Amino acid sequence: MKGKFKVVSIIVAFTLSMLLAACGGNTEKANDSANNTDSKDNDGIELGQKDLTVPYVAWARELPVSYLYAAVLEDVGYNVELKQVEAGPMWSSVADGSADFFTGASLPVIHSEYEKKYGKDVVKVKMNDEQTINALSVPSYMEDVNSIEDLQNNKELGDSVDWKITGIDPGAGLMSNTEIAMDEYNLKDDWVLSSSSESAMLAELKTKYDKKEPIVVTLWTPHWAFGVWDLKMLDDPEGVYGDGDQIYTVARKGFEKDAPAAYKILEQYTEDPDLIAEELMAPIFNEDQDPEEVVRQFMDNHPDLIAEWTEGVK
Repeated sequence: MKGKFKVVSIIVAFTLSMLLAACGGNTEKANDSANNTDSKDNDGIELGQKDLTVPYVAWARELPVSYLYAAVLEDVGYNVELKQVEAGPMWSSVADGSADFFTGASLPVIHSEYEKKYGKDVVKVKMNDEQTINALSVPSYMEDVNSIEDLQNNKELGDSVDWKITGIDPGAGLMSNTEIAMDEYNLKDDWVLSSSSESAMLAELKTKYDKKEPIVVTLWTPHWAFGVWDLKMLDDPEGVYGDGDQIYTVARKGFEKDAPAAYKILEQYTEDPDLIAEELMAPIFNEDQDPEEVVRQFMDNHPDLIAEWTEGVK
């Protein structure tokens, strides 16, 4: 009997050792698998500094695009604070490092003065839009007004609009260029450039347009207004507004090192002006929808774009 128990004990011990070895092997494989998964998840560019500050001016393109950047960056792990400012503080805050980047540098014309002042302290990351047009604009039903020259000594038109050109923010580069245009075309003796805000200018444009009344405004493309109303840009034979601007994303110096994944997304971002105007600008400004909701809907509609912009990011 003792011999049988001894044999049985040996068999049981052997069986247990095999089971333990198998379990140990499986555990090791599981650990290896987990390590491999962690390693794979860790591939990609590091976030670095996670808290980002993004100034923007509430213009037709800059507001929705800034919200879009913020949503994309937050989805990969950043905390983004959007700050609505005017053009001057937008540039200066990035130049002095108190903000990280902005999306709407209009160069070489509209923001030329800001670039002269702050250009050495910032980095142009990416050109987002190859050409925009800045000029004076009127409704197309103003058939006799097709050039800025048509404003000269035009008493009938001047009286009908109180000799006023309806502008936007006083610190906007477009306003500075319009002041130059008024000098160049000898308008300052009669005409006045009225500053307000883009939203106020558009509200006045809508009121006049609905009544088919004359109005002269400062405007640019791309802009959702051209998809809503029949407008035309006035010819600029003296070339005061230039051949058009390009729109750049501008970052503070050192941003690429401090937040490499964010910088990579800025570099990989691409922009279709018509798509931005139709799916972001129009719902926000013309339909008064919430910018965050509009941006999220845009991202849901274009997952391929989001994947392209965030490729390689951890």
